Amino acid sequence: MKYTTVYKVMIAACLLAVMVIVACNRDLDKTNPNSPTVNNYFKNSNELLGGTNAIYSIFHSAALIGREWFFVHDTRSDDVAAGGGQLEPPRTQMLTGGTVPSNAVMNSVWNGLYTVIHRSNTVIDNAPNVTDNNTLRDRLVAEAKFFRGWAYFELVSMWGGVPLYTKQVTAPDQFQPRATADAVYTQIFQDLKDAAAGLETTPTDKGRASKGAANAMLGRAYMQKGDYGSAKTALLAVNPGNTLYKLTDNYLDNFDEEHEFNSESIFEAVFFDRGDNNFNWGYTGDDQPNAQPQSTVRNQEYSPIAWRNLIPSNKYLNAFENTATGATKTDPRFSFSVYQTGDKYNNNANTLTDAEQNGNASVVNGVTKKISWRKFMLIYKDNSGFRPGGINQRIIRYAEVLLMLAECENELGNTAAAVGYLNQVRARVSVAMPAYPTAQYPTGTKDQVTKALMHEKTVELGGEEVRNRDILRWRKKGYYAAAGSDPISYYKSRDEFLPIPQAEIDNNPKLGTGDLPKQNPDY
Repeated sequence: MKYTTVYKVMIAACLLAVMVIVACNRDLDKTNPNSPTVNNYFKNSNELLGGTNAIYSIFHSAALIGREWFFVHDTRSDDVAAGGGQLEPPRTQMLTGGTVPSNAVMNSVWNGLYTVIHRSNTVIDNAPNVTDNNTLRDRLVAEAKFFRGWAYFELVSMWGGVPLYTKQVTAPDQFQPRATADAVYTQIFQDLKDAAAGLETTPTDKGRASKGAANAMLGRAYMQKGDYGSAKTALLAVNPGNTLYKLTDNYLDNFDEEHEFNSESIFEAVFFDRGDNNFNWGYTGDDQPNAQPQSTVRNQEYSPIAWRNLIPSNKYLNAFENTATGATKTDPRFSFSVYQTGDKYNNNANTLTDAEQNGNASVVNGVTKKISWRKFMLIYKDNSGFRPGGINQRIIRYAEVLLMLAECENELGNTAAAVGYLNQVRARVSVAMPAYPTAQYPTGTKDQVTKALMHEKTVELGGEEVRNRDILRWRKKGYYAAAGSDPISYYKSRDEFLPIPQAEIDNNPKLGTGDLPKQNPDY
């Protein structure tokens, strides 16, 4: 019988225990000090730290932020298009609405998220055993709750109701049915509130979750649930007194290796350039999680001179204000976000050609040209065709917080405050776009501000794995029905959520025994 990733570690421990009992007599029945189990581990703060680091390890892994996570988010949005026929079938499925329950990319993310949850539960449940450093212990519990809240938000926003585990799994039969989305959100809110209360404001160890990250995630979750008042409260707590975070003058500082952990960065997934161009494609954070630095393959997947599996969509490219379409200024964020044929790269030593960009062309303002992603790509300083990278993935940055606050204020009837937040983002030194209202984007009514907000989030945060959840939220509010068309061309009601993975259906006998069926509708 097969089991999902959530249970693999504990099943192995149980099987090992059975073998020891059968093979050893009473005199030799001793614990192997080189093979610690949960029962004889987590006795001090250093061991609890190791358990918490293992959460970060799976978070950074190829199963999640290192690879498959950005594919799942991007292919569920209208930010991207296929780079060409080289896009692998499971990714094409997700991009074109053909996702099936056995989809390997989707399954990888599901299993990775439940591994985050399992490891978080292990830290939280075993923390009471630790008494040598209460301050560190409590911070580690807060980090574990942050990640559990993050993982459940990823799950509920993409799959709807999912199995809810809040205790460490200690046996292979401890399955759970699908909980309702409301129940999952209740857990998310509590976890992130607890995390915000216990996390450091400015962690000494960069890359660890902070109080600001927890409050920003809490704001995201409340917004997705439609509670804009609570979201506003959480988001205002991110930057008390406007002293912790500020927008960087240079927009591109948010996507390169030299300006990681800058003034705008609220939470980052940390990656390292290993220097050997190797990438562990199957890495899930299980193999020596504290010993091996992890790179990301995002550069390889999207780079103009690498595989170029996903490229910016025509819809995204044509969303930018441009003097050719009546704007008073062409938005600089276009050239900051994408490369096009003729652009310089590799510290201006090379000029990008059509031939270097594998696959499809784009159409911008009626002109056909080759265009590729620039955000998080290494070619600004490198010309390698194959190169896993060390650029940190910015998970939350302050510009998004400002735009979320704009949405909250607009939904709460405070249109002037909403426009003020939008204009803060537009006033970035390197962007300096004309303040709203503009001729193309008047802001005299709530509906007009909504249109300006939707535009601003697209051009500011495109390709940053934010758009897909915006679409879900705005669709539910009827914004696309009012506009006359959905941003996802293939959209039908079933596409609101991904299918529950077939492996989960096959192996979890509790699915279908609670308030929700085994599978989402029409799969």
